[in-house]
Amino acid sequence: MRLIDTHTHLDFDDFDADRHAVLARSASLGVERVIVLGVNAANWPRVWQLATTEPSVHAALGLHPVFLRDHRDEHLAELRGWLERLRGHDKLCAIGEIGLDYYIENPDRDGQQRWLEAQLDLAAEFELPVLLHVRRAHAPVIAALKQRKLPRAGVAHAFSGSWEEAREYIRLGFRLGLGGAGTWPQAHRMHRVLKELPLESIVLETDAPDIAPASHPGMRNSPEHLPAICRTLAELRGVEAEEFAAAAYRNSLELFGWN
Repeated sequence: MRLIDTHTHLDFDDFDADRHAVLARSASLGVERVIVLGVNAANWPRVWQLATTEPSVHAALGLHPVFLRDHRDEHLAELRGWLERLRGHDKLCAIGEIGLDYYIENPDRDGQQRWLEAQLDLAAEFELPVLLHVRRAHAPVIAALKQRKLPRAGVAHAFSGSWEEAREYIRLGFRLGLGGAGTWPQAHRMHRVLKELPLESIVLETDAPDIAPASHPGMRNSPEHLPAICRTLAELRGVEAEEFAAAAYRNSLELFGWN
């Protein structure tokens, strides 16, 4: 089974004690590539260092909506600078993690929208995919995407929306990131949607260290858990795990332009 973890935060201090060992164990289980996403300007150097020192790691850089209070106007100029310096580098694969989060308490919707739109414009300019964080905000995110028609689309990370919302992302060329949340027995809507999704629309992820799967309750999530996530989701989808993994792997290669 060949796998790609399209969404992690392995730069977080949860992994400081054993980061290299986690990547080695993951590789031994078939996880060939791991994407680590930036969340604010302060962690981009750490993300990039990880990508350039670990062969399996690729980087995405972005300004996360949950960290809105950390962001400053000059950070957009800094992000542009990073993208210009790294244009064409094989370790830079996307802009992310970006999006809208209306689940948090008292969200600044206008502020989040401004940062999302600015980063979508950068994605269009630099022809990079986007890795989207969306909670209770699919309609405005989809509307923003329809206004731009991004050349490389991207991933709706940790997707848990309706079939109608999934279909809108798919029509825009997006893949849906599936991970630990869908493995839990109580995720009834996700299970129904999973049965409808074409295999051409899915990629796999962990969001490590968050969203641990049902097979590892209460534990730190890790790319090591991706095979278990894949097997559970494949069973729910009604296909063999190898077929599910192969589709997700192929979709990831296509999306990120990897051979």
